[in-house]
Amino acid sequence: MEPSYNVGFIYAHPDDETFLSGCLIRQLADQGEKPVLLLATKGDAGKKNGHAAHFTNEALAALREREMERAAAILGLPVVEHLGHPDGKLNQVEESGFVEQVAAFINKYGLKVVFSFPEDGGNFHPDHIAISRMATAAVTSGKCPTVQKLYYSMSDTLRQQGHIPALSIDTKPQWDIKAEALKAHASQILAIERYFGDLSSCPDNRRTESFALAWERGVWWPHKQELSALDDLQ
Repeated sequence: MEPSYNVGFIYAHPDDETFLSGCLIRQLADQGEKPVLLLATKGDAGKKNGHAAHFTNEALAALREREMERAAAILGLPVVEHLGHPDGKLNQVEESGFVEQVAAFINKYGLKVVFSFPEDGGNFHPDHIAISRMATAAVTSGKCPTVQKLYYSMSDTLRQQGHIPALSIDTKPQWDIKAEALKAHASQILAIERYFGDLSSCPDNRRTESFALAWERGVWWPHKQELSALDDLQ
């Protein structure tokens, strides 16, 4: 059977996909799915570490695109597309056109499931907040009829609002894969190590990739626990 493009991840920067959902992506790929990734920027304003310390924004964007290709190969992502909007300035991009770009990506692959940031961006990063808003608007606009589910990565704000994960992935069994994908984003290694440590082992406080089911076929915040993002698809 030909694998299908059922699941898409819509994030702001290269490395967001591995931080939030690297093991989930790899699991989907191992199950025969063809997960796809849309990034709003190429990460051209990211922290410049090591050999990239003196790169221009344009050179950093090119480097991070290559790093993303390596991470995608590790995670089993056959498709990565970049909108190329200015890093750090997504909240300045004209919204209607931005939503249309996201909707076009979703419709191109006929996605049934979409993952993105929660409304608070997870850490209140303006770019994360902006892409969450665009992905949510596209999914709920009626312009993406194939989408049945929208998941948000869990955040403290969601927990404070009483939301719980519908889907949780234990990263420990696949930590080596996630660590390799993180290492592929070498220009950002200092930020990565601040979050995950030296990557030699799975840190207990970063062990789980968790996602709230924000929307399912027109219903906001359905209360359910799932074993897979593919559960109950029609």
